[in-house]
Amino acid sequence: MSISATLPAVIDQNPLKPGPNAASRAGSRMGTGTGRVPRGLGTPLVQFGAASFAVDANTQRQAELFYLQKQIHAQTPMVIVLEDGERVEGVIEWYDRNSIKVRGRAKTLVYKSAIKYMYKVGEGG
Repeated sequence: MSISATLPAVIDQNPLKPGPNAASRAGSRMGTGTGRVPRGLGTPLVQFGAASFAVDANTQRQAELFYLQKQIHAQTPMVIVLEDGERVEGVIEWYDRNSIKVRGRAKTLVYKSAIKYMYKVGEGG
């Protein structure tokens, strides 16, 4: 007699994990009868552990654009700290997908990939 013959089959009943019966479970659970798993159930927006947060890329981009546009409109003096520790002070003139133009002592074009963080001049960093 083998071990598999004596043990009952274990079926994964996790509703978030699609499986062979996922369509029927989702349809009966939601009462829609469509057989489709509702959007967003399988992908959490925030993941805890090792201090990593997974955020929707579109949401993050929209927040970044809103913040930069707000600082440009208000002509807020900013400090941009680069990955190598160098600080660039000035007012953000414009931005695009890959860079930010800062007007300070000199006009400087900074690649976004080189930015560690930024803050307003009065707030400290």
